[in-house]
Amino acid sequence: MNEPFSAPVPHPSTLRADCARCTGLCCTALGFSRSVEFATDKPPGVPCAHLDTTFRCSIHSALPRRGYRGCVSFDCFGAGQRVSTTMFPAASWRDGDATARTVFSAFEVVMDLHEMLWHLTRVRTRSHDSDLTDEVDLLCAEISAAVDAGATSVLAVDVTFVRGRVRQVLDTVSAEVRAAYFADGAATDARLVPRADLAGADLRDVWLVGADLRGASLVGADLRRSDFTGCDLLGADLRGADVRGADLRDALFLTRTQLASASGNRDTRVPVDLEVPPGW
Repeated sequence: MNEPFSAPVPHPSTLRADCARCTGLCCTALGFSRSVEFATDKPPGVPCAHLDTTFRCSIHSALPRRGYRGCVSFDCFGAGQRVSTTMFPAASWRDGDATARTVFSAFEVVMDLHEMLWHLTRVRTRSHDSDLTDEVDLLCAEISAAVDAGATSVLAVDVTFVRGRVRQVLDTVSAEVRAAYFADGAATDARLVPRADLAGADLRDVWLVGADLRGASLVGADLRRSDFTGCDLLGADLRGADVRGADLRDALFLTRTQLASASGNRDTRVPVDLEVPPGW
């Protein structure tokens, strides 16, 4: 029997990876290519060579040194343990190809749905529009119900359709929050637009408060001591970005993966519901 989420909005703890309760799904279901993030190529559906017989990573303590930084920053939003322990408590992807295909498919859908829930739960307190918060609650309840109902229900979800509904809500909340920082008519830097290519850019003296950087490439950007208050970072690529001394506490749509892929220090301020990455 599945352990249901708290209705109508799930607790953030249910949307956090718990590898000890997972059967190594991210290490098996997902693929990756050799790059600065991964030392080798691995096709989806094939177990990583470093996954042991107990579903644990045999080189976990040495992942960065062995060239697997992407593993360190990855977060499944709690989908791994959700699928492993509640959807398939008596089965494993090692039970045969048919079971593996079902487990892997469910994992990928639940991961998408959990990511949506993560963003919805975090924006709920950012809007002052009661109709909008009601829509957030409705979406959370619908998504949670689909996950609670099990694998058959999950695999029937139209993820693209649900994502579109969620995106509309996130866009509306983002616009509402960011508008408050430009009530005096102040203009933002012309480079700060959605999907901007700011890889390697020196943005230390650029006003980022209220900026819209959805989908932007900030790979290796210098963001030291930057203030991200009200800055929309949905889908932004922060790999290798220098956020030492930056204030990310009130950034919009920041995830653990984004935070862990950046380079910060003890002076970097992070949201209260996100952990400071190891090594900072």
